Amino acid sequence: MKKPLWKYTILLIVILAIILGFMFYLRKLMSSETNDAPRDYHEIKNNGILNIITEYNSLGYYVSGDSISGLQYELSQYIAKQANIEVNIILENNLAKSIEQLLSREVDIIARNIPITNDNKEFLSFTVPLSLNKQVLIQRKFDENNPDIYIDNQIHLGNKQVYVPKDASAILRLKNLSEEIAEPIYIEEEVNYTAEQLIYRVVYKDIDYAVVDYGIALKNIEEFPEIDINTDISFTQLQSWAVRQESTILLDSLNSWITKWKESH
Repeated sequence: MKKPLWKYTILLIVILAIILGFMFYLRKLMSSETNDAPRDYHEIKNNGILNIITEYNSLGYYVSGDSISGLQYELSQYIAKQANIEVNIILENNLAKSIEQLLSREVDIIARNIPITNDNKEFLSFTVPLSLNKQVLIQRKFDENNPDIYIDNQIHLGNKQVYVPKDASAILRLKNLSEEIAEPIYIEEEVNYTAEQLIYRVVYKDIDYAVVDYGIALKNIEEFPEIDINTDISFTQLQSWAVRQESTILLDSLNSWITKWKESH
């Protein structure tokens, strides 16, 4: 006696589901093996593309009309010529996300000014220093009609609300400063605003205080002379690009190219 047709149909569906599930497993396994594979300069050169992640601002990567500018962009183009390789630039303002993409091998270099600290050295390798930088307070200039709002010393930040970009290096400094002065500093991490956008918010009186890198502050003070950047929040720190600790050959090459680039600028 023949089995009903619907039973064969169900059996066929089950077999197809098993095959598809097995194929999906193999694909995932192969993808995992690829992600776990080392990716140093030789692998990047064979692949033909160097993936660089940077931030969108006037110091990193900035589009004005038909032209692209920014220190990180210019240096990345110099490296592309030195290495004779195509550079793929990815924009991400959140440093924590940039580090995640680096460690997962989605990108090869974080091209932004990252403070060289002992904590960062635990999982990142740094190039030769690109700059000396510090964090400064962004506020409006002293106003005789509202003198209490102006801060001329970081110890007066107690009980004030300060805005910073999400995961900014200034956060740890502000927390330590709060401990030092034995008063709370209310830190507002902004997910949707870059450092430059926080400067604009201070200018337009949406907020009173922000903390950003001195380099970015200095770049914007010409356009917005009404802001004050004279109150330091941190000491001056060395800042560099970062790569994975496994990328030793890439790091050596970057150090050589960056040193040459610095000598010519």
